Amino acid sequence: MPNRWLQIKGDPSVRGFLFQQQRVESLFDTAIDRAHKIAHTLLMRKGVFHIKIHYSSSQLTCWFARDPFCYEKFLREEVLDNGFLDRFPDTDNADRSLVLGSRDINRIFKEFRHLRLTDQTIYLRNGSVNLIDGMINMGFSCDGAHYIDHQTFFAKLNRFETTEQPA
Repeated sequence: MPNRWLQIKGDPSVRGFLFQQQRVESLFDTAIDRAHKIAHTLLMRKGVFHIKIHYSSSQLTCWFARDPFCYEKFLREEVLDNGFLDRFPDTDNADRSLVLGSRDINRIFKEFRHLRLTDQTIYLRNGSVNLIDGMINMGFSCDGAHYIDHQTFFAKLNRFETTEQPA
């Protein structure tokens, strides 16, 4: 699915009640910059090539290059624990060429932060990044999903990127 932006509408019953709900602050919301720093380190130094950040339930799902057919889940306080990253050796992504680099990941996470915290009704519930194919997936409170290649994502950032910090 390279060079595409696929938007999928979710469950109509969820969309029907969208404006009757409001985001409840999660553990990852209270430490979003730290969660992003941990996710960045996993991607850049610990052999994770695909990561999904579940903001609402405060969990990470990681696919490691050492065992790409299986994912690993890490929950809430475990992720934010000071020694969490120490359990993973520094490694690469099995000599695979990476489409995304450190600056790209920082830019993506900055936008994820904005999409998660700016609006209390329509907000990012989860986001994933794949270093190998450059695809980004975002799931929103309206039950809609976006699958977007990194080039299109970066080209469209001016539509939703902001320099303002959410309150």
